[in-house]
Amino acid sequence: MAVVKKKKKKLIYFVLIPVLVIIGILSYFQLLYKSPRVDNGLVKLHLSFDKHGHIVTSVRFSSDDSLVVTSSVDSTIKVWKRTSGEVIREIKQSCGIAYMDISADGTYVVTGNYDSSIKLWNLNDGTQTREFKGHSGTVWAVAFSDDGKKIVSGGNDAVVNIWDVETGNLLQKLQGHERIIWSVKFSPGGAQVASSSFDFSVKFWNVPDGKLLWDNKEHTETVVDIAFSHDGKMLASTSDDKTIKLWDLAERKLIRTMKVAEHVQAVAFSPDDRLLMTGGRDKPMIGEFLQEILGESRLNPGVSARLWKVESGALLHTFTTHTNDVMDVAFSHDGKWIATASADKTVQLWEVAR
Repeated sequence: MAVVKKKKKKLIYFVLIPVLVIIGILSYFQLLYKSPRVDNGLVKLHLSFDKHGHIVTSVRFSSDDSLVVTSSVDSTIKVWKRTSGEVIREIKQSCGIAYMDISADGTYVVTGNYDSSIKLWNLNDGTQTREFKGHSGTVWAVAFSDDGKKIVSGGNDAVVNIWDVETGNLLQKLQGHERIIWSVKFSPGGAQVASSSFDFSVKFWNVPDGKLLWDNKEHTETVVDIAFSHDGKMLASTSDDKTIKLWDLAERKLIRTMKVAEHVQAVAFSPDDRLLMTGGRDKPMIGEFLQEILGESRLNPGVSARLWKVESGALLHTFTTHTNDVMDVAFSHDGKWIATASADKTVQLWEVAR
């Protein structure tokens, strides 16, 4: 009998101790872990927009910066007054929106959708003006050219498509990626397109003839987002390898790498190209796993976005007010405002101190 009791006791210790260790580790990452934080008073929270019913997938400012436009998995585009957060227009789709962009003149918004469609909407009256079909699977990325005459798209089918806005015609079908395309952007002027993918690459294409100009495979995991500097000299890329890389486009070489503790999935340059805003997962992998099970991190919000100095790569400010990942970031055209769109169903508007 004593032998049996000893065996049971050993079995309890054998099971209980590892369980307690695991619980302790998980609790640490959910409740106590903190990435390094920086607050130099460069930005302050102005408003939080909270009327979406699901993940907010993208955010943009109107051409005069008086409005903030957002898209969501809840199938809506919302147009908000920047000064008050009032919703002045809502455009409802039949399917969730994976990504959205606005034409430079503020007239049109394009959405990439979970039903494989691309829809073009008039932002002034909320009417749909065109639908582009040609992708198979979710369209994760869409973007306008500067002149608003072209749209580039990419998604699950690993194809980059370039469309004529006026006619709806497919101008180029760019093939070369091996897996899902997460981001596509036109260069300033629209002569080139960059795309990033689950295949760990960033590709740089010539728009007129569809020629692949540069196949960048320097990231070691998925490249989730890319952004051109406004002067067209640099490209920023963000990755699941927990790095932000700045590239010299003329020389096709790496300028700088910034490292973080979490996956990075959104990036934008300030209008003067002096600042870089990034957003992403708000916790390391274990914390993200727990967040999926337990819900948003209200007790211990993580660092979900960061502001960097482009010239040196210095970290200027960390953002810790969202309770889940930041999916997209945007600067206003005058550089005075930053918007962060989050999986916590909110958009936060930040004032930039000058």
